[in-house]
Amino acid sequence: MSFLDAVRQPYEEMDGDLADADAVDALKTVLLGLGDQGLADRQRLVDAYFNRQGITFSLAGKERPLPLDLVPRLLSAAEWRVIEQGVAQRIRALEMFLADVYGPRGVLDDGIVPRRLITSSKHYHREAWGIEPPNSVRIHVAGIDLIRDEQGVFAVLEDNLRCPSGVSYVLENRRALAHVLPELFSDQRVQPVAEYPERLLDALLAAAPGGVADPQVAVLTPGVHNSAHFEHAFLARRMGVELVEGRDLYCRDDQVWMRTVRGPRPVHVLYRRIDDDYLDPVHFRPDSVLGVPGLLNAARAGRVTIANAVGNGVADDKAIYPYVPALIEYYLGEKAILPNIDTYDLQDAEQREFVIDRLDRMVLKPVDGSGGYGLVVGDQASDEQLERLRQQVLGDPRGWIAQRIVRISTCPTLVGSGQLAPRHVDLRPFAVNDGENIFVLPGGLTRVALPEGSLVVNSSQGGGSKDTWVVAEPDELMYVPPERPTPRLTRVLAAVPARVHSPTIHDERMRQQENQQQQSLSGSATPSVESGPIRPLSPVYTYERVADPDTESC
Repeated sequence: MSFLDAVRQPYEEMDGDLADADAVDALKTVLLGLGDQGLADRQRLVDAYFNRQGITFSLAGKERPLPLDLVPRLLSAAEWRVIEQGVAQRIRALEMFLADVYGPRGVLDDGIVPRRLITSSKHYHREAWGIEPPNSVRIHVAGIDLIRDEQGVFAVLEDNLRCPSGVSYVLENRRALAHVLPELFSDQRVQPVAEYPERLLDALLAAAPGGVADPQVAVLTPGVHNSAHFEHAFLARRMGVELVEGRDLYCRDDQVWMRTVRGPRPVHVLYRRIDDDYLDPVHFRPDSVLGVPGLLNAARAGRVTIANAVGNGVADDKAIYPYVPALIEYYLGEKAILPNIDTYDLQDAEQREFVIDRLDRMVLKPVDGSGGYGLVVGDQASDEQLERLRQQVLGDPRGWIAQRIVRISTCPTLVGSGQLAPRHVDLRPFAVNDGENIFVLPGGLTRVALPEGSLVVNSSQGGGSKDTWVVAEPDELMYVPPERPTPRLTRVLAAVPARVHSPTIHDERMRQQENQQQQSLSGSATPSVESGPIRPLSPVYTYERVADPDTESC
């Protein structure tokens, strides 16, 4: 019997063999003590909290709070060690792959990855040739999407190596749950997540060009109309660095400068949240008003570091994904700690024929899709949909990948009026690479498919999120952030001279911001500023500077 013919049931995490029984029992005790009405009341408090904080996203043209389920997801320390090691291993191999692809190309000469997949990738940019990162890091931040299969094994679903989004919701989910349900934490050894901004800042400073005594870091955002602007502002504020738009910057003598009322200031590290195509109108889209002309020349001259690096998309191309286990063995001489989902390269005639004959038992994904748009779950599709899909695959096999249908694991989730029911979940751990160590944030973003029976966890498809707990062993030391000087609180947009733009330019900026967001939704072009297979949670947020985000009124 083949794996496609086997009957599979989803793995229930709370009752699994790998669950921390003591932590699960303590959690159940608190939830049962609240009762249905108590849970419903606390859920309303969470929604109100997110509204007050401006943490909303757009669904079907309406603003709504980011759905946060009150029941946290628990991962044992043993489970987390496997995830942590597997994610770090994967990032090390993909770093070496990117250096190879934009360098000697040994991996192609040795036939580990078909050359056709690189040359046909929309995300392979020859413009990235000659740009050598100061500390050899191209993947400063990564978000690796994981699922747990029917046997309880964590496997990689997607890699996100361009501008992975969602980490702000990890921090805000923890903060909201601690505010609304403090009793949940009383008897639990939950590993903290608050150190992420400091870890990110350390990695960005480590990536600064050599010889700079006091590197200046900035976060580059497309603007307030972008769906993830909340996260951009959140990270800039928590790191104590400037949040800038392309119009705040200019290049002169291969140096990036930031306009301020005190005169130009150099920028040495740019944490960009803009697509490659919009980053530099000199080298990419000439109509872009979101980027900075000459930015790539400055990076090539070694005067500024772009994080994540230009051209990273060739490594998280869905068509490359099936070859990552082979890349791990090729570069590291190790077996993959985290396996891939069974995936098929539809440009291979034999694999394509196998998939075409079993479309009703496959998940088909467009390689340039995101947000769950364009995805077809075979056993939920009509005969007409499957026939159209068959023609699309035969007409453009490079544009699709196929994976077996996985009944991803479930967790108890609050539905209706205080009722608990199983819902499918995935996990996006976030990793930060400083060139010496890869830090994987304990927990990550758990997304949950709120509609009953749904396997699609994207917020754009009606999904929500959970706070993810990594339950430490009793003798594990908890991380204590080092003392730091008071962060710079200067908001660059308040420091630059008043901008005078014609309505035409202003309208063009808004159009490009909105186009990027729509491209992410439709999958019709390169995924927008928040690259990856899952559309980011989409808040509409107006940034306000505060003295200390940890003392904001709830």
